Amino acid sequence: MNTYPPQYDARAYQAAWGGQTLDAHVTSVMKRVYLKMTLALVVTAFVSLFCANSYGYLSFIANNSWAMWGLVIAEFAIVIGVSAGINKLSSMMATALFYLFAVINGMLLAPIFLIYTGASIAQTFFITAGTFGAMSVYGYCTNRDLTKMGSILIMALFGIIIASLVNIFVQSEGLMWIITYAGVLLFVGLTAWDTQQIKRMAQMAPADSAGRIATLGALNLYLDFINLFLYLLRIFGDRD
Repeated sequence: MNTYPPQYDARAYQAAWGGQTLDAHVTSVMKRVYLKMTLALVVTAFVSLFCANSYGYLSFIANNSWAMWGLVIAEFAIVIGVSAGINKLSSMMATALFYLFAVINGMLLAPIFLIYTGASIAQTFFITAGTFGAMSVYGYCTNRDLTKMGSILIMALFGIIIASLVNIFVQSEGLMWIITYAGVLLFVGLTAWDTQQIKRMAQMAPADSAGRIATLGALNLYLDFINLFLYLLRIFGDRD
């Protein structure tokens, strides 16, 4: 059964979507979301591998802690900029910022190749891909309104962020594992919720904003995938 926007008028919406039907428009946007997200993951993987094998980069990061903080701040700035300014940015600019984010994230993730074995990283990636794919399909296909669940998940996200900051100082292994398992559940849920939100935005978005919606959706799902991967890596990763 299709879920149509409020006050759905087929002719009016087809005009806004360049003659496409609702289903065709949503499918087109979602394909662009997953394509952009997949390309961003590929960019992150290649950048991360390159940096992990670069003695110059690793040496610079090890001797200049401010550089890592600079990369983290840059990531936050890009996420906030794309999310808050999505209606003002051109589709090309939003996409460029998204892939810049993927490059910076690859630079930050380089150390995991020094901490964990390559086999366990690959294994965890496939576990993450399977889990992510299943929850994204659920979020796209379900007729259940996940809005209430989303509100709870956002509050839980802030709770995990605060707990993680506290654990930087208390260094509790028990709290670390609580955060890890809670993080897995959180991003499993967020994957379904974000997918449903993207679908709804696609249903309402005119054709000229489809590119920006696809970039914002790809960014959200990319963040869900990366965070889920990192939490699962703590559980399944074998250290060198």
